[in-house]
Amino acid sequence: MLLNNARNGQHARNLSTGCAMSLFNSLRSLVQKAMPTRETLAQHSWLQPIAHQLLHPQLWRLQHESVARGVAIGTFWAFVIPLGQTFAAAAHCTWWRGNIPAAAIMTMLTNPLTFGFWLWLAYPVGSFFLGLPITPDALPTTGWGESLREIGGPVLLGMGIFGFGGAVLSYLLVKLSWRIRVAFKRHRSNVRASRC
Repeated sequence: MLLNNARNGQHARNLSTGCAMSLFNSLRSLVQKAMPTRETLAQHSWLQPIAHQLLHPQLWRLQHESVARGVAIGTFWAFVIPLGQTFAAAAHCTWWRGNIPAAAIMTMLTNPLTFGFWLWLAYPVGSFFLGLPITPDALPTTGWGESLREIGGPVLLGMGIFGFGGAVLSYLLVKLSWRIRVAFKRHRSNVRASRC
């Protein structure tokens, strides 16, 4: 009975690990389909001055440090500029040796569907740091150009905070998750070695 319970527990752990790995592999294939290719980026007119650097293999490998840098760079540019974030992030990756696909994917945090939400959220954050009162009707539902002068400062500050804070936080999260993954692999190999 005790042996059956142990086997059932081990079987459940194997199933959960298998499901997690299956989910990870599905996410990996989805990410690979969404990534721009080296050739696509190198041929873009905005990136022609640094096209030769974009083709460097180190910028496309999945190494923990370059991925962490790429995620941070992509997160930063996602919030700092509303258009062309992918190109800015790719160019930035050539200087900081960040993973270009990771940066390109993170720029999708702000897209046409979510950008309004981030602007709406940036206003109270920026107002708080500027010490301004937060008025609920300051953000218009129409006519953004007219009230941009009133809310522009807090919104820009809020987006800047999201950019810098998000970059630091995402860098640390990637580094932490990579260490947890390595520790998990070591633990599994030690468990297998102890059974032999």
